[in-house]
Formats: sequence, structure tokens, C-alpha cells
Amino acid sequence: MPISGTRLGRDDIFLHSQAEHLTQVFKGVTNTDLREHRSLRAVNLGLGVNILLAGLKTTVGIIGHSPALLADGINSTSDVAYYVVVRIFVRLAHKPADVEHPYGHRQLENIAALVVGAFVVATGIAIFWDSVNRVYDLWFGQGDYMGASMAALFVALGTVAIKIALTGFTQKIGRQTGNPAVSALARDHRNDIWAASAAGVGIFLGRMGFPWVDPLAGALVALVVLRTGVQILRESSEDLMDTIPGQDLEKRIQQILKDVAGLTRVEEILAHRFGPYLVINITIAIEGSLSVAQGDQIATAVETALYRDMDLVQRVHVHYHPA
Repeated sequence: MPISGTRLGRDDIFLHSQAEHLTQVFKGVTNTDLREHRSLRAVNLGLGVNILLAGLKTTVGIIGHSPALLADGINSTSDVAYYVVVRIFVRLAHKPADVEHPYGHRQLENIAALVVGAFVVATGIAIFWDSVNRVYDLWFGQGDYMGASMAALFVALGTVAIKIALTGFTQKIGRQTGNPAVSALARDHRNDIWAASAAGVGIFLGRMGFPWVDPLAGALVALVVLRTGVQILRESSEDLMDTIPGQDLEKRIQQILKDVAGLTRVEEILAHRFGPYLVINITIAIEGSLSVAQGDQIATAVETALYRDMDLVQRVHVHYHPA
């Protein structure tokens, strides 16, 4: 099967390949810097907001006699702790590749997501245990509930509005960057919407004469928090285990390469993750009568097409042999 167009010499093919590679390198550096900037912006904004909310909700929850708001305040306090951890990990993940880490340090983003998940699970268990004890005490007349203040209700409703805005912003950054730590934080913001909503309902009904509803709302908040923590742990663990979207990835690569001149078929596609990035190893078949130089030209075309049409591909290795 002949190659259409002018036949290139070995030196021409080498120079063309090097030029394509350098273009991808410079493009990758620019995209990486922008990605880190966006990720840190999402983390810093969430950290600042959670510091304010943690102090406000915890203080008003104690002074305003609201177990549900206090539980939500404890949740925000734990948020502050793991936001600090995530910020450190996101910065470390930007370190360049070295001898011991030839593909870079992007797996630290998945480790950061694991830290988030562990904090969320621990917080959910603590809040649930405390809230159930309060419900038990009130139900059997062993506890004292004076009714939450209006300030507690206003803080809960304000938290819902703030977290809706933060969820949308952080989800957008998570999609743009493919950063699992940022995506985990976005889901934690969404968690906080449900938590603050439950706290608001509990405070309102508690003021209406149903004192046990306030701590019960705290327990429901804890279950939502716990569920999200487990999801974050599961997904970040899958990334660390190099789980990839096998069939979807294969179909996409086949579609991208279907028009590459001289390519007979794609025989094998292997890939593994490094953080949000992919390293692709691909085996292709070409016409057996073609020269090595022509084979190199086809392999270069395959690499170029994958770099061009697939985001977050860090490296492509192409092996070719006669069909």
C-alpha cells in the first residue's frame, strides 16, 4: 500500500519528528502551567471560604444552641485541614520529572484526593455518632434543648447560597484541568449544600417545637458526608491502580487514527495513568513492502494525531510491524 505524497528521506523524517515533538513539549508546558494555576485558584478560594464558614458556624452553633449547625461547623473545620493538605500536594505534583519519577509527580493529585476522602469519612463518622447520642438523650428526656436562635438559621441558609456558587465554580475548574483533587473538593462543596440545608431544616423545625429534629438533621448530614467520602476514596484508588476507560479509550483512538495514510490497522492499545495524564503504547500494522523510513513517517503521523486530538496525553509510544 503506497504512501501518498512526496517520499521523505531519513533526515527529513527525523527533523519533522523532532519539530512535532518540540511543539508538543512547549504546548504541554504552557497547558501544565495554566492547569496548575487554575487548580490552585480553586483550592485557595475554597480554603478561604471554609476558614470563614468554619469559625462562623461553630461559634453560632454553640452560642445559638444548634447541634446541626455545630455539626456542620465541625465539617467545615475538617475541610480547612484537608484543604491545606491538598494545596501542598497540588504544588508538589507540579514538580518536573526526575530520574526516580520519569513521568513526573502527578500521582500526588490522586494521593491528595485520598487524603480528602479519608478526612471526609472520619468527619462523617464523628458527626453521626455525636448526633445520634443527642437524639437519644432528647428522645428519652435526658438532654436539654433550648431551641436554636434565628442567627443559626440565617447562617445555615447563607452557607447554602455560598456553597452552591462554590460548587459550580470548582466543578468547572475540575473539568477543565482533569485534576482529581479539585473534583473531589467540588463534590465536598456539593456535600456542604446538603449538610447546610439539613441543618437549616433541623433548626427551623426545632424552633417549631420539635427539638429532636435538629440533632437528627445532624445525623443525616453525617450520612451524606460519609457517602461522599467513600466515593472519593474509591475513585482515587482506581486512578492509583491505573484503571482506565478501556473500551471508550480504544474507540476514540481508533476513530482518531482511521484516516492516517499508510496505516493498515491498529492491533493493540495499552495505556496507563499518571495523575490525569495518559501514556499510550500502541501497536500498528503497515504494508510489509514499505521501507523503514516510510514506517517511521506513519508512526510519526500516528503520534501527531493522538497529541493533537487527545487532551492530557503525556507520551505516545508507537510500535509498527508488517501486516
